[in-house]
Amino acid sequence: MSRVLLIDDEEEMRRSSAQALELFDLEVDTFATADRVLELVGYGFDGVVVSDIRMPGMDGMTLLGRVREMDAEIPVILVTGHGDVQLAVKAMRAGAYDFLEKPFSVEHLAAITRRALDRRSLVIENRRLRAVAGKRDDIEARLPGRTQVMVDLRYRLRAIGATDADTLIIGDTGVGKEVVARALHDISARANRPLIAINCAALPENLIESELFGHEAGAFPGALRPRYGKFEHARGGTILLDEIGSMPFDLQAKFLRVLQERVITRLGSNEPVPLDVRFIATSKVDLEAEVAAGRFRADLLYRLNVATITVPSLAQRAADIPLLFLQLVREAAARYGRNDIDVPPETVTEIAGRTWPGNVRELRNAADRLVLGLGLDTQPEETLAVGESSKLADKVAAYERGLIASAISAHGGSLKPVYEQLGISRKTLYEKMQKYGLDRKIASPDDDYAA
Repeated sequence: MSRVLLIDDEEEMRRSSAQALELFDLEVDTFATADRVLELVGYGFDGVVVSDIRMPGMDGMTLLGRVREMDAEIPVILVTGHGDVQLAVKAMRAGAYDFLEKPFSVEHLAAITRRALDRRSLVIENRRLRAVAGKRDDIEARLPGRTQVMVDLRYRLRAIGATDADTLIIGDTGVGKEVVARALHDISARANRPLIAINCAALPENLIESELFGHEAGAFPGALRPRYGKFEHARGGTILLDEIGSMPFDLQAKFLRVLQERVITRLGSNEPVPLDVRFIATSKVDLEAEVAAGRFRADLLYRLNVATITVPSLAQRAADIPLLFLQLVREAAARYGRNDIDVPPETVTEIAGRTWPGNVRELRNAADRLVLGLGLDTQPEETLAVGESSKLADKVAAYERGLIASAISAHGGSLKPVYEQLGISRKTLYEKMQKYGLDRKIASPDDDYAA
């Protein structure tokens, strides 16, 4: 059933709006703050978001931007009591579905919400029909790239996503492990249920079990009423365990039981609670090495590792860097409300020739800085020394590779103008493309090469 996520920090307004919508047979979930909503929306979310604009913490405009980053076609209806026409215009330009000014009639709110739900249902149905017809989904937009490692990644993701298998995603810091996890959830049968992300490295030691399993009233001092844990909040959906290698060793045995039996027991209770969820875990460390060191349970690794997805680093897909950077620049321009900017070829060449130890995250930060007019923020000498060879030959090779990749991209994959521009023979260009692992298809974002 379609859902309405209603956010307003004023309790009376929140309650009255929810009751009004429920009178029109709409299912409504209410929230005092916006943070929790981000766990519930995604590519497969079949509903709409109705949010007040002016709230403490994350305001409605920020929420709008975050929701659109996940899926630009989720309708977001914004509400304000300040009669700010300029704010309304800004909200609509930023992608809001509609804008309401307090006070409003419940009939008006319900009518706008129903239209938004109808539109969202149509989007979901069209996506389903495209998937059934075997047409390309948005996985390629989320995980772009023409290198073979990215083609293989998308193929494996689609194969695993259609199942309910618990999955381990491994890769270096910043490669996009969470993007892969969200894509897995969004193409699964659980797409319209929550995706609950849990950072295993940030769990408070004194409240770990309560946070995950929940508790009954009186389970410990200060537990005045029962509370669902994060596992129960994800019922019917997906639990993402970020950096599972950081999970405390004592907790690993209890989590293993959850994986095996799909039940939990709240603190202070003896009653098992069935748990219908899929588990996805990420790790930047070698878990087999952690097992050998005695820091991670071998039985937990084997039980969790039903399916594995390895996300390549940018060093493993260097030919993708120019086009990936240009896409990140377009996304940053849209996010910051800037006009599209033309990235000079020499900038693309510089980007292609750099090493990116922080992977896609670091490349995205560079794109953001460029859009904001801050330049590329050249790395300090000591930082460069960590991630790249000091050998002159390696630096020259990296520059040459970036220059060729940039030229191929600039000429749309046509090789004749590339070797003419660079002043080399066709044979030499082919040899260098082979040497550096370059492919003319890196410049063809609209073909079906990676479909």
